[in-house]
Amino acid sequence: MHPVGRAFTATVEAAAGRGPRTGSGLLDRPTRRRVVVRLSKATATPRGWPDVLGLAIRWGRFDLLLSSSSRRPLLRHLFLPRRRVGGFYSSLAAYRTPRHGRLFLGAQLDPDGRCATIAAATRFGRWRPVARLRLGRRLSRRRSARLAFDPIGNTAPDLRPVGLVQRLREPVYRGSRAGRRSSTPA
Repeated sequence: MHPVGRAFTATVEAAAGRGPRTGSGLLDRPTRRRVVVRLSKATATPRGWPDVLGLAIRWGRFDLLLSSSSRRPLLRHLFLPRRRVGGFYSSLAAYRTPRHGRLFLGAQLDPDGRCATIAAATRFGRWRPVARLRLGRRLSRRRSARLAFDPIGNTAPDLRPVGLVQRLREPVYRGSRAGRRSSTPA
């Protein structure tokens, strides 16, 4: 999945103190830190054709994977193909936090694809901004190709993936990790 993409350096600023607390230190503490972001297509459709788009963020040891989706409560759990990078992306599945229990993460990417507002929502609640993401320089193809995001293995202690979708993802990512280790030259 997501064979076509490009990666960037980026800066994320947590909006701590300006919105509701999520229960996750990663999102609630005021921080400004460098991250790596990858924008991708789920399949190798021809240019201009609709596809499920991906937004992956490596935020310290936390990997957040988002897919093109909808802001609406019932639709935020579905992949929604589109042609352009700008728009809304959702985690599709939940994360458990000490404060809210299940929390969903999303991002509204600007039309030019250079800035995003990262937001959190309860299962049927409204999206609340928690951070701002700004893309920087594009990474080399070589470095971009070496990136391997893992939302199951790279989590925050107070922001854990939960639910059926996450349980189904776990063996896929475990196999992916094993495959990458076996293909690494000795």
